[in-house]
Amino acid sequence: MTQVTALLKEASKLDLPDRVELVSSLLEDLDAEPHYVSEEEVIERLEELKSGKVKGLTEEEFWKACGRP
Repeated sequence: MTQVTALLKEASKLDLPDRVELVSSLLEDLDAEPHYVSEEEVIERLEELKSGKVKGLTEEEFWKACGRP
């Protein structure tokens, strides 16, 4: 069993909040300059979705865009 496989096996035993915290921490380590999103940008994007100006992705479209089948 590789070290990564062993870590994944242990991580799968965590409850959801702890898994989210683990994933978030790992992702932050990958990006030296995290993208900051202001409250104004969040509100603007939400309004664009609500108005129909932009269309959100389905979960399937999201995962496909992330490179997962």
